[in-house]
Formats: sequence, C-alpha cells, structure tokens
Amino acid sequence: MNHEQERTFLLSDLIGLKAVIGKKRIGKLADIVISDAAKAPEVTHLLISRPFGDKPLMVPWAKVGEVGPKTVELMIEAPAPYEGEPGPGQVLLKDHLLDKKVLDCNDDEVEVVYDIKLMLRRGHLFATDIDCSRAAFLRRIGLKKLSNLLRDIASRIKDDTIPWSYVQRLPEDIGSFKGDLKLNVLKEKLPEIHPVDLAGILEELDQDERLAIFSQLDTEQASDTLEEVEPRVQRELIAALDKKRAAELINDMTPAQGADILSVLPAPDAEALLSMLDVEDAGKIRHLLDHHDDSIANLATTHYISFSPQMTIGDVFREYRHKAGSADVVMYIYVVDESGKLVGALDIRELLQAGPEERLQDVMTTNLITLNAKTVVKDAVKLFVRYSLRAIPIVDDDGVMIGAIPYRDVMDLKHRH
Repeated sequence: MNHEQERTFLLSDLIGLKAVIGKKRIGKLADIVISDAAKAPEVTHLLISRPFGDKPLMVPWAKVGEVGPKTVELMIEAPAPYEGEPGPGQVLLKDHLLDKKVLDCNDDEVEVVYDIKLMLRRGHLFATDIDCSRAAFLRRIGLKKLSNLLRDIASRIKDDTIPWSYVQRLPEDIGSFKGDLKLNVLKEKLPEIHPVDLAGILEELDQDERLAIFSQLDTEQASDTLEEVEPRVQRELIAALDKKRAAELINDMTPAQGADILSVLPAPDAEALLSMLDVEDAGKIRHLLDHHDDSIANLATTHYISFSPQMTIGDVFREYRHKAGSADVVMYIYVVDESGKLVGALDIRELLQAGPEERLQDVMTTNLITLNAKTVVKDAVKLFVRYSLRAIPIVDDDGVMIGAIPYRDVMDLKHRH
C-alpha cells in the first residue's frame, strides 16, 4: 500500500472486488471489518469469501496491497494462515451497518445507511461518513452499473452524508439483524454541526483520524472549523494539507482570521501561503501580521459614550445626540461608576426598547466582554471573531475603563487618539 497516497472510497465500490495473491484470484472482498474505538473507526481486516466451500479469510489491513478498480491485492504467501471468520465484537461494515436505521439522540429516525465513505491516509483506512443519499440508495438497489446515469443523477441531488463524528459508539450486540446507529445530535441539528463543536472533536483525535475527517469538509465548514481549533492543531492541519487547499481555506476567511491562522505557522510556510492568496487580501494579512504583537492600548479611542448607572433612559436620550457627534464608538452605551469602573453596557437597540423612566443600572448588561490594556492585537482579533462585537471596552487591572476599540480599527489597524 502506498503510504503517501490519499484516496477516498465508497463501500459499494469495494465489496465484490476480486481478491488476488500475485495474479492468482483466490476469492472476492465480502466485507470490511472496523474497530469502533475512535471518532473515525479504522479498518482492521478484510473478509475474503472463497469459492468451492473453502474457508473465508480474515486478512489484516497491514497485509493489503494495492486497491484497484477491479482487484484488491493481498500481500500474503498462502491463504491457509489467514483462514477464519469475524469474532465477537468485530463490526462488519456491510453486514452489520448497511440498511440499518439511523436514530438521533432522541431516538427519532433520521435516515437509513445505504453506503459508507472511507478515506485512505498514510496506509490507514478510516470510515468517515455514512451515506444516506438517494444516489447511495440507487447504488444499493442494484443500479451501480448504470454509472453514467447515476453520475448524472448524483450531480443534481444534495449530498446527504452524515460524518462519523456524529455517531455514538456502536452497540456491542450489533449484528446482521439487530442494532441501530445512534447519533449524538438532534435531528434538526444534523444539517451542519457548529464549527466550535467540530473543532472540539478534531482536537481529541490523533493526526491521521483528524485529517481523515477534516478532508471531507466543504470549504466553508473547513475554513470555519480551522479558525476554532487550537494553534497546535491549526499548525498540524495546515502542514498536512496541500498548499493549494490551505490557501483556498484562508481565502475564504476575513483578513483578520487569515492573519490569526498564519501567525501560528513558521515564517517560510506563512509566506508561501501568502504568495498564493489574492494580492489585496495578502497585503491586508501582512499588515495585520506585522502588528499582531502590538498592544491593543495603542489602538484605543477615548471617544466613547458613557453615563452613570443612575441616569434614566430619558436623560440618556437627551444627551446621546450631543455626545455621539464626537464619538468613535456610538453603537454601545458604557456605564461607569464614580470611580470610572466599567459596571455595564447596552447597545442602541436595548436603549430604544427601555422605558424613559428606567435607569441604566436596571437595564444594562453586566456580563461584559472586555480587553485589558496589556492585551495584544492578535488576542483582540480572536474576541471580535468569536463574539461578533462591533466594539470592545478596554479596562485596566482594576476594571477602570480607559478606552474602547472599534471592530473596524482592529481590522484596519488605524490608530485613533
């Protein structure tokens, strides 16, 4: 097996392949055995059926050579040492999983397993997705030979696969006629797992399993997920991806997000990717990278709108127009006490919804996202991206408000004083 080659397979394309030793046919691939001990189950054996009543073979994946369009090569000298059948606890992709119901975490039926997608990476083969699509259904009912028609149909219908990362551990008693696949998400959440959740799953996997799952994501979801994983995993994923694919993912990000990803890479790797990006975006990212370690205090503005907690909404309205004329941050009202300590905030919508006699201390939000004066730009960028705020207040170690930083100023790195 070529350990450097990366390929994807469908179970339906593999079942029935001729099994050969050298050029001699000894049987056919009847099933694939997996270990369900990880988020991306790994293939451990191939089950080879043999003609004329000969015993089947259980061939370890390590003894499998080239997998071609018509044959699977077995790197064994003779069949006899590998005669045997699957034992208790071994899961067969075809026999145990095909045509099984897929239930969500509330036991509501979601789909039926018609096919299974597999990914070959560095000589290891992983099951990565459950295929419940209509194209898979057509293959399952015997229309596989109508390849041209099937490809035409498949190109017009929605890909309906479920990542294996959604699947709970398979039941121990799963067999040919019992046991269902159960997911760890609700049916209505299936269309798209949140990138934060997917990032958490990827961080738990080893490198090969992680790449097997990550490589199956579309560009948008892969880009969003890459932003959420920890820097160590970002470096590993970017280093393992084809440079063109990595550049494609970064192009799908904002310049700030792209700079955040490239900042964890060695300078030569970052520069190689920058050279493949859109010229304008690359320029913005370089500018951000040059300022990533600047203190956020250098970008702060003191032109924000603040009032005391006792102010009524009516009084705030009367003074707001006058203060907003010279303010850089106008979308938030900051509430500070007599010592200058930031105690709350509210945005314009909340201000409009409040009654004129209500006081700021009664309607303000006290669970605040703030930056410390010592925070560097790259960490501020992460907060803006994570919480989608239009501005973030800056406080000192005692919580006293010393300024605010608008989103546009972090993105453009324009100093305002």
